[in-house]
Order: sequence, then C-alpha cells, then structure tokens
Amino acid sequence: MKSGFKLVLMTLPLVAVGVGFVAFTIATKPAPAQEEIAERATAVRVITATTTAVSPTVSGFGLVAPARTFEAIPQVTGTAEYVNPMLKKGDILPEGALLVRLSASDYKLAIAQAKANIRAAEAKLAEIAVSEANLKAALAIEEETLSLKASDLERVEKLFAAGTASQSARDAARAAYLAQQQKVQNLKNSIALLPTQRQVQNEQIAVYKATLATAELNLARTELRLPFAARVSMVNVEVGQLVRTGVSVASFDGIAAAEIEAQVPAADLLRLFRPKSSDEPVIALNPSAVSEVMSGLDLKATVQLKLGDTLVEWPATLDRISNTIDPKTGTVGMIVRVDNAYTTAELGRRPPLTKGMFVKATLNARPVDGIVIPRSALRNGQLMIANADSRLELRPITPYLVQDGIALITDGVEDGEKIVVSTPIPLVEGMLLSLHPDTILMETLAKAGSAK
Repeated sequence: MKSGFKLVLMTLPLVAVGVGFVAFTIATKPAPAQEEIAERATAVRVITATTTAVSPTVSGFGLVAPARTFEAIPQVTGTAEYVNPMLKKGDILPEGALLVRLSASDYKLAIAQAKANIRAAEAKLAEIAVSEANLKAALAIEEETLSLKASDLERVEKLFAAGTASQSARDAARAAYLAQQQKVQNLKNSIALLPTQRQVQNEQIAVYKATLATAELNLARTELRLPFAARVSMVNVEVGQLVRTGVSVASFDGIAAAEIEAQVPAADLLRLFRPKSSDEPVIALNPSAVSEVMSGLDLKATVQLKLGDTLVEWPATLDRISNTIDPKTGTVGMIVRVDNAYTTAELGRRPPLTKGMFVKATLNARPVDGIVIPRSALRNGQLMIANADSRLELRPITPYLVQDGIALITDGVEDGEKIVVSTPIPLVEGMLLSLHPDTILMETLAKAGSAK
C-alpha cells in the first residue's frame, strides 16, 4: 500500500514536467507557411486546323450489266441452213459475224415472180404505145374518108335541091357520112383511153416493184448478223430447225462497255451536287440538257472488284441517275459506265468486267477546301477549341461534309486554331487545358484529305 502510494508520488511530477514541455514547445513553435491552391490544367490531345482540299465521295454496290444487249429475232420464217459454229454460250463473236442463214428458196421464187410481172407490165406498156401509133394512123385515114363522105353528101344535097337526085340517094349519102363519122369517133375514143390504160400499167409496175423490193428484203433477212462485237449469252437454234418470225434464236451481251447501277443513299448523292457556298448559284436542271449538266460537274467515278487480297480498279463515268428511289431503303441508283470492259483485261491480273460481277462504284465530286477534323470531334453540333489562353471553348459548328471518319468544315474555324480531339473529364467550358499535339492523327487526316 505504501509502495503504491510512493510510486504515484514519483510518477506525477514526471508527467507534469512532460506535459509542460509539450505545451511550451507548441506555444513557441512558429505557424506553418500558407500555400495558395493553383488551378490544375487538364491534359488533352489537339490538332492544328489546316486547310485541306477534300472531294465529296459517294460509294455503292451493284451488279455489272452489259451496256448493250442484242436479241437475234428473225423477221422471216424458214429452215436454218447454217448456224455459226461459234454460236455457243460464252463465246465472243466479232461485229458483222453471220449467225444464222435461213432457207431462201421461197424468197428467190418470189423475186423471180415479181420480176416476171414487171416485164409483163412493161410489155403491155410497149403494146399500148404501138396501139396508139396504129390508132392515130387509122384515125388520119378515117378522117380523110370522112372528108370525102362529107363532100359526097354535100353534092347529093345540091342535086336533091335541084330535083335531079332522089330521096333515097340523099338518104344513102347521109347514112354513109354518119357511118364514117362514127368510125372516126370510135378511133378518137380508143385513143382517149390510152393514157388511162398507160397509167394503170404504170401503177401495176409500181406494185410489182414494191413486191420485188419486199421479196429482196425478205431474202436479205434470211441472214442474221451481229451488229456489234458481243458475247453469246443464250442459243436456241440448230441446223435444220424451223425458225419462226418473232422467236429469238440467240441473245448477246456487248463487250464494248459495262454498266453498274449502284444503290446509294439519296442524301449522300445529293451532296455531290450542292454548291460550295451560299454565294454560288444553284444549277438549274434543264431536262433537255441533263447530260451536258452532269458532264459539267466534273464528277469522277471508279469501279472496284475485290478478288481475294487483290483489288482491281477501272476508271468509269457517271452515265445517268435512276428515275426512282427505293421507298424501303431510301436509296437511288447511280448508273456508272466502264468503257473497254473487255479490251483492258490482262491475263492473270485484270479480268474482264463480266455480267453478274458484284462491284463497288465510287463517285468523287470536285475538291472543296476546308478544315478536316475527325468525325468524333463533333459533339452535339459543337466543336471543342483551345483558345489563345489554353482554355476550352465550345463552338457551334455546321460541317459542310461528313463522310467516312472525317468531317469537313468550311466556316467557323480558322487556320492555326487548336482543335481538341480528346474529351476532358469533367467537361467544363473555360477550363484550363494542357495541350498535347497529336501528330499521328494530323498526318492521318492530311492523307485522308488528299486521298479523297
């Protein structure tokens, strides 16, 4: 008990001394230095706005079809005497090649009959000419005889008036005169009919000549020839087969040019024709000059075919625009034409553009100058700009063009301005930024702009 009391008496002074020392130290120690809290800059990636030329581009897919096709349809009926040995599906025939020859016997007989009819009619004309000469000669004789009969009648009339001629003599002279007058009149009537007979024969000759021309035309139609170089797509004829008028014996696909109707969104196609600025006049589309207007737009087209790891490309031209819009997809067909679809083929490297190939068609308009940015840099119609004080500015922007992964701005951004391409968190307008140029992205955008 006494030892515990002594322990307390010894401990209390030590504790008091320690507490006093601590209190003295705290009271005499100087206060800590005050530091102001500085604004922290948020690190972001930026690109420098640079004017670049970009061509508005539209792409679509479609099937290759020949620009020209031909159906060999006979215009006459006959038996096939000859069929071109190369008239087989897939073969290529040159322009003017004889495809099928039909039996021409009936048409040769028709020609001979028409020529005979013409000769007969011409002989009849010659007969009419001879008859006319004979009738005129006979008329001259009969008119002279009529003059004599008139003189006899006049002499008898004088004698009858003098009482030296009888009534019967007078009647006989008068009857002879009238009979001769009838002969003259008959000859004149016959001569008057000759022009009409001649006209009838001339018209008959014209009919026979038309029949001859028809027969000769039908004879020419017994041979079916190819009007242009083409590839056989269908054959429906053999030697000895009866070929009927209006029934196709073969069909062909032209090899000179190919067409592709690529389906593209109507809104995408429209941007190819929009003016570069509001000051540029809108092109008035005159229906009678559509081709001229389209050629003046300087549109460039290409057709691409993917063959494994190889991409084959052909230059093309925009030929026309389809007249309808698909109500389900909202797409419209742009029809591009590739000339020399077969002649530019290279064995092992470039195949010919054949019907049914599925290809990609791309159409490029004239380049437009503007600032190229990533499409993702636009947020709800606003572009993040780092101003001269490195603070965030949200600027409303309407892009002129948005395609693929880029957007083209023609108004609202100046060259040299810093465009923020990474979103700071939290996003607060006016916040301080730490700018880090994204050189790789700028190089990619430059290539994208030049490639378009």
